[in-house]
Amino acid sequence: MTQPSEHLTAVTLNIFRLNGILYEWGNRFAAPLGLSTSRWQVLGAVLLSETPPTVPQIAEEMGITRQGALKQVNVLIEEGLLAAQPNPAHQRAQLYVLTEKGQQAARQIQAHWRAHAEKIAEQFHPDDLAAAARVLGQLGQFYQDK
Repeated sequence: MTQPSEHLTAVTLNIFRLNGILYEWGNRFAAPLGLSTSRWQVLGAVLLSETPPTVPQIAEEMGITRQGALKQVNVLIEEGLLAAQPNPAHQRAQLYVLTEKGQQAARQIQAHWRAHAEKIAEQFHPDDLAAAARVLGQLGQFYQDK
């Protein structure tokens, strides 16, 4: 009989492997839109945030380092996809918003992703996808709190 800890180990190893696979796949997927996986992550964090986020908030939301988030934020600013705004709560931690060009890029990658996700999701039972999302979310919360 397989122990729960063995299942957790298998899940963890699959996450490690999938992370690398998704990162490389994401670069190919986003390239036609002029994005990389890293830029897509940062655009997504800004898009999904209810209020303009800071670099540390972007990093936390996407599970990347602050330095990595800052690097991508700077590239996205140079490309005209993000703009910095003053932060009334913290003089040194600017807030970031999508520019019109950034909103257009975000809409394009979202539509591209949605079409892909609908096609791939057909290969799985909806309950399995819901369970995977729930368990991965719980694992993320557990380790984020540690």
